[in-house]
Amino acid sequence: MDDLQSIQRLKRGDVSGLQDLVLRYQAKAIRAAFLITHDEQLAQDVAQDSFLRIYHRIRQFDENRPFEPYLLRSVVNAALDVAQERAKHISFDNDLEQVENLLSQAASIETDVEYNQLKQMIIAALSQIEPRQRAAIIQRYYLEMSEKEMSEVMKLPPGTVKWLLNQARSRLRELLSAEGSSK
Repeated sequence: MDDLQSIQRLKRGDVSGLQDLVLRYQAKAIRAAFLITHDEQLAQDVAQDSFLRIYHRIRQFDENRPFEPYLLRSVVNAALDVAQERAKHISFDNDLEQVENLLSQAASIETDVEYNQLKQMIIAALSQIEPRQRAAIIQRYYLEMSEKEMSEVMKLPPGTVKWLLNQARSRLRELLSAEGSSK
């Protein structure tokens, strides 16, 4: 069953349509929320709340548009709101094992030692940039969203999205070069 059929069933009041969507997208929604919030339980709550919001607003959903970007926009915005509300930088040092598990679900992880060291450096650097910039990096490179999609999700002009990405990449380069020179 595809997204459209699930949405049509849900619009008719058949909750199994929502169940299909949750089964299809829950892991990706949780991973996206986790990469922004750095808190597994909070990420699960954000994803669940996003699915509930969609359930309550499904009649407003335009069936001519793809569902996945709509869901991820909801998840990213909710996670960003929570991360900004908390207004603190969370270190991955204590949660590295959880991060490894989530990343392994997204893509196969090479066992090469250099790759793992680089990954740890990137994760540490991501935790040091501001939540909006972190969200931009995650949307662009992890969720593989276009700048146009990011503009729609973040409700920002395309120029602002480009600026955010540029600032985030510059800050990451700065952090990674400082980390690399200290080893």
